[in-house]
Amino acid sequence: MPNATAPTPTKRIFFTTMASPIGELLLVGDGETLSGLYMQGGRKPKRIATDWSESAAPFADVKRQLEEYFAGERTIFDIPLAPEGAPFEREVWRALEEIPYGETVSYGEIARRVGQPTAARAVGTANGRNPIAVIVPCHRVIGADGSLTGYGGGLERKRLLLELERGQGRLQP
Repeated sequence: MPNATAPTPTKRIFFTTMASPIGELLLVGDGETLSGLYMQGGRKPKRIATDWSESAAPFADVKRQLEEYFAGERTIFDIPLAPEGAPFEREVWRALEEIPYGETVSYGEIARRVGQPTAARAVGTANGRNPIAVIVPCHRVIGADGSLTGYGGGLERKRLLLELERGQGRLQP
């Protein structure tokens, strides 16, 4: 008899929303890892898939850590992440996680850090596809001239997050 492989069971996907000082956030994950954190007030709110299950319980720690962050009490997140993307995108997202709280770097600097010094535009594209906003800090990437450039949640949200991280107060819901 041929060696048959059992089908891989599909992981159940959970979601919940939470109010935040930058608008409603959609949290998505499998109950063990976070695969998405989307700003629903941005240009492209994430659609909730029909096969996702609504449940706040898997996200209790994520919500607590985000609330601490917005209150100016947390600078590092301790949440298991599982963003889905192409290998280059995941490499860029890992580089984003290395940007210290309160600091910014340019798209070109991220390109150098991932070993692709001429790929600033590709870094910008990968940055824009980051599925885990705030926690994977794509808001910390700025233009080479120091200007605030492109942000899926809008430049005002980017400015607010950077001001929070520079110690200019806490964000109120």
